[in-house]
Amino acid sequence: MTVSTEPLAHPAGAPVGILPRRAGFDHWPGWTVIAKWLGWAMLALTYLPLVWLAVLSISEQPLSGMPWPLSAQHYVALWSDDSWVLPLLKSIGIALLVSATCMVVATAVGRVVPLLKRPGGFVLFAVLPLFVPGMTMGAALFNLLRSYLDLRLGWWSIFLGHLVWALPFSLLLVLVLVTRFDHRLIDAAEDLGAGPWQRFWHIEFPILRPGIVGAGLFGFLLSFNEVLRSIFLRGTETTMPIWTWLMAASQQTQVPTIFALGTLILVVTLPLLGGFFWVLFVRLERGG
Repeated sequence: MTVSTEPLAHPAGAPVGILPRRAGFDHWPGWTVIAKWLGWAMLALTYLPLVWLAVLSISEQPLSGMPWPLSAQHYVALWSDDSWVLPLLKSIGIALLVSATCMVVATAVGRVVPLLKRPGGFVLFAVLPLFVPGMTMGAALFNLLRSYLDLRLGWWSIFLGHLVWALPFSLLLVLVLVTRFDHRLIDAAEDLGAGPWQRFWHIEFPILRPGIVGAGLFGFLLSFNEVLRSIFLRGTETTMPIWTWLMAASQQTQVPTIFALGTLILVVTLPLLGGFFWVLFVRLERGG
């Protein structure tokens, strides 16, 4: 009996021998089950601590780790002490400014990068701050602004430190879409008489919109939660993360109040972000 050495034919006519082979998972059917449970474990590790934090925020003795007996005393204490309100407003204001700046700068720079002769070197230096520890960057900026330039630190220096931290993330998000963008669309629109603003708004922006919005969200969240750089650059200002850190470090009795505050922020932000993403990526895509 002779065995044919010709490659088996694909139903569409393409030989199997030239088709891309899948990884060896077909020989191990259990990998899908393991992957599914790993995914559920990751989600549980993310959301269960948040749920438990909310439960402990209404516990009479949250530091004991037991939810019973229930009590709203920590929320009452939170509303009776407004020392956290101003730091929260400052954090929101700085984060919004960082978010807007990240969207504008990342979009402007990201659109130019593919046109450079050697974009790889520029991108490398642009993303290197991601790998610099926050304490190191904060100390370096403090040394530059306070010791050498003799400037008075405050909210503006916090903004600068947060921007240096968030901008590389935002730029990467925009670059992911920019590098896949077909610039022949721009050339075609220009040949048809479209101006620079029309070409950007009607052609580029709809394609780059997820990256631009993601850049703004990353900028806001990274700024709102930043501590290490803020400690060096805050001067006499106090942001929400710094206030939380100071209260938890100096007064253990404030920890239950921090639980309540963290729960309130979570209850407000998650539905807002969820609704925002739904409007942006679901409803607009459906044409609604």
